[in-house]
Amino acid sequence: MDKARNNCIQKQVSVLGCPDPVVHEIAYQYGKNVGIAFQLIDDVLDFTSCSDQMGKPTSADLKLGLATGPVLFACQQFPEMNAMIMRRFSLPGDVDRARQYVLQSDGVQQTTYLAQQYCHEAIREISKLRPSPERDALIQLSEIVLTRDK
Repeated sequence: MDKARNNCIQKQVSVLGCPDPVVHEIAYQYGKNVGIAFQLIDDVLDFTSCSDQMGKPTSADLKLGLATGPVLFACQQFPEMNAMIMRRFSLPGDVDRARQYVLQSDGVQQTTYLAQQYCHEAIREISKLRPSPERDALIQLSEIVLTRDK
């Protein structure tokens, strides 16, 4: 499911559950931030997990020609990756070289840190709601996004 559709669904659910537009905006911001964090962690796992653990091939995004967070951060340390990004990792050896650059850089760590920031923002937003088991569950979900391994 794409992020925009997911955020829209999150907001629609809050509209059905509560007529308060402030709650709708909190739900939207929470969903947007958790969704971005989820995707960033997915990008990290593409470099740090094995295929069996992920249930899909690793480096899948590179093979599709996509430059995700870890790649873009690694590019700051290894500018030679720019050419590979521009050609969408299409030459023989590009995927393997790009993967090695990412693993040698702090791209994975920077992407993880960015995901943490998005989760902190999600928690900050949802914490505006009155305490409840549902709010606590959404806070816990934000934390689970950061520690998932597949």
